[in-house]
Amino acid sequence: MPASPGPCPMDPGQMGSVLQRLAGELAARFQPEEEVVLLGIRSRGLPLAERLAARLRAATGAPVPVGALDITLYRDDLTEMVGSPIVRPTEIPFTLKDRTVVLVDDVLYTGRTVRAALDALLDHGRPRRVLLLVLADRDGRELPIQADFAGIQVQVPRGHRVSVRVKEIDGMDGVTVEAC
Repeated sequence: MPASPGPCPMDPGQMGSVLQRLAGELAARFQPEEEVVLLGIRSRGLPLAERLAARLRAATGAPVPVGALDITLYRDDLTEMVGSPIVRPTEIPFTLKDRTVVLVDDVLYTGRTVRAALDALLDHGRPRRVLLLVLADRDGRELPIQADFAGIQVQVPRGHRVSVRVKEIDGMDGVTVEAC
């Protein structure tokens, strides 16, 4: 995984290349008979999971089921949120039993989103194993959670954040580091 010592702009072409590499790493990691599903954490994890599934199908010839996981009600800061939280549907149109689930998210930071995703996931079944794939893995972990697959590793100064944009939601692809 390439490391970036500071700001890491990623343009659409670089993002496509990173997703292609991640799809290759996924394809190499699993046995042909292993039942793998991708679950995108809403909101930007879902389009990333869909893109990875398309690349995996192109590489292996086998379809990879994709689902969407909403973690809103599982967040540990839910009571601190201003206003009413927006809850979107969790869509898992397949069984998780005996399958390998790859959780897909845009940025891994504190680990709290992934903790919430694991709680939400286990309310829908018990997979054989769960792996984590993120586009950007930044420093600042608060929980002992790490990515199994990461597009880029980023060291970000305090008071900055990594922002991922995907064309399906934002109208454009890219990764930037921004001051908060």
